[in-house]
Amino acid sequence: MDNHNNSQNTNMICPAEAAGMLDNSFRKLIHNPQKILKPYIKAGMTVLDVGCGPGFFSIEIAKMLNGSGKVIATDIQEKMLDKVRKKIKSTNLEQTVELHKSDLENIGVAEKVDFVLVFWMLHEVRNQERFLEELISILKPNGLIFIIEPKFHVTKTEFRKIVDKIKASGLTIVENPKVFISRTIVLSK
Repeated sequence: MDNHNNSQNTNMICPAEAAGMLDNSFRKLIHNPQKILKPYIKAGMTVLDVGCGPGFFSIEIAKMLNGSGKVIATDIQEKMLDKVRKKIKSTNLEQTVELHKSDLENIGVAEKVDFVLVFWMLHEVRNQERFLEELISILKPNGLIFIIEPKFHVTKTEFRKIVDKIKASGLTIVENPKVFISRTIVLSK
């Protein structure tokens, strides 16, 4: 994106104090993780949930993995990871969910992954090219990246620019599934 948008990105990060609006029963009705992700998540996979927030998707991905595989839930806010930690404490999901604190410049995960979920957070990333390069570097052959951006933060033109960057990176566009009030793209390595 242009420098104007990049300078504002850090201010757009949803604070942990507002996590309730990211993780509630109403949101489950409009963004049902099972419905959105079921076609992509298979037992045995290693899944990366980038910007996991309070674990809205991470928890459901872990359940879809059915005890086989793992989800790496990563966020730049320790308070968000604490929310996930509390949810999985003393459950069988503790074995499936690995928490990882990223920083503003790097995700910092070295493990190869089968699937990456980037839900409503790419617009918060300062250097999207470097971010995409990092995702590609840890994506297994034939792995998928699912990017979902909110229509109210990302215009059609801005999303087209993101897609152009993705095309330049060598990833293949698989599909654009429908997700409520969102712009989407699924990519393959």
